[in-house]
Amino acid sequence: MYIMKLNAPCKDYLWGGTRLREEYGKKSDKDKIAESWELSCHKDGQSVISNGEFAGKTLSEYIEAEGKGVLGKNCERFEYFPILIKLIDAKDNLSVQVHPDNEYAMRVEGEYGKTEMWYIVDCEEGAELLYGFKQEISREEFAKRIADNTLLEVTNNVPVHKGDVFFIDAGTLHAIGKGILIAEIQQNSNTTYRIYDYGRVGADGKPRELHVEKACEVTKLTPPVRPTKPMGDTISKEGYNETLLATSEYFNVNRLDITDKAELEVTDKSFVSLLCLDGKFTVGDITLEKGESCFIPAGYGKTVISGVGEIIATDLV
Repeated sequence: MYIMKLNAPCKDYLWGGTRLREEYGKKSDKDKIAESWELSCHKDGQSVISNGEFAGKTLSEYIEAEGKGVLGKNCERFEYFPILIKLIDAKDNLSVQVHPDNEYAMRVEGEYGKTEMWYIVDCEEGAELLYGFKQEISREEFAKRIADNTLLEVTNNVPVHKGDVFFIDAGTLHAIGKGILIAEIQQNSNTTYRIYDYGRVGADGKPRELHVEKACEVTKLTPPVRPTKPMGDTISKEGYNETLLATSEYFNVNRLDITDKAELEVTDKSFVSLLCLDGKFTVGDITLEKGESCFIPAGYGKTVISGVGEIIATDLV
């Protein structure tokens, strides 16, 4: 059992930029890097282990070889690996979209639905995102506004600042705005229903597919009720501060602001994912720099993170 450093698959969606390459060290032969999938066992992009016995193997292959016990007891309730963690660089606006809940997604798409959270890593001055509706609307009005391109008249635009947190329950209409870089922790799903795309075309010169009928079936037509700031207090500990960013039945996310070192106890209840957003660290016998991730198996025990910077730590509760 050891701490595994991960290589992230990258996606070159048309709205992406170059910050993940230039500032976070991501490698891709594409011009744009819209997303890097930092912790993934999804068929559309798998994390690859870069060190130790399983170097060159995917995280999925490691879990298959070692057994689901490396994920921890809190993962036993899930049919397959439960979460997906991304860095997302929105050079341009993302489409207005929605994700289904588990019941609908499993029945229609054959995979989990998607509840997610966004942590604003950085943003341009004046950046904003779309987060639900200003007020409740009817399903008939929703469909009509999609058809006549007036949907944005009733959506809720929210200014964002570095360090903000948004919890996006399944069924919440949303869109990341241009000039925003986020860390996204989500259920392990790639099902997205696109509703509005600003008239853009894809690489084939054709408008990108919309999924209006499905979106109308799953979208919550009321304003969001989740808070948009960190959900817990900051706890000061020797060598670091710990802030709870989000907790749910699917994931538990903390920000570690480390000035010297942090000690974690990785129990048999859950694995821990570490994503370095700034600085440089030693974690066990590996180094972790800005834009890099590692996976610590459940039951690993005491783990010391030494260095200065910011880390996002994710586990299951």
